[in-house]
Amino acid sequence: MVSDPIGDMLARIRNALMAGKASVVVPKSKIKIEIARILHEEGYIESYTVGDEAPVPMIQLELKYHGPRRLRRPVISNMTRVSKPGRRVYRGSTDLPRVLSGTGIAIMTTPRGVMTAAQAKRERVGGEVICYVW
Repeated sequence: MVSDPIGDMLARIRNALMAGKASVVVPKSKIKIEIARILHEEGYIESYTVGDEAPVPMIQLELKYHGPRRLRRPVISNMTRVSKPGRRVYRGSTDLPRVLSGTGIAIMTTPRGVMTAAQAKRERVGGEVICYVW
């Protein structure tokens, strides 16, 4: 059993990118689907599909790269888990993080759902910072 499922998802994506894989599979949960949705909307992954196969439903993420096949570089440079099970990090609507001066995104859970820090700022809502992606 994994003690930090979101951290496990981020580690799987990081490892697949370093290995140059085209896709990665992670166990399904509602919050992981929302994180995948945000990564897709922001252009960090090509696509994602949610499967309902037994015994463990999975999410397949199609990773995105720059450049030609031989010289390709991953779109995601790094992903960092901010709020962990042992230390939760919350931010108010006036104190939302900016990642690398706006070139990256911060993914947050708010009372209005999972969204980026920029969306949370527009909606004037705070919440728990899940991770940074750049």
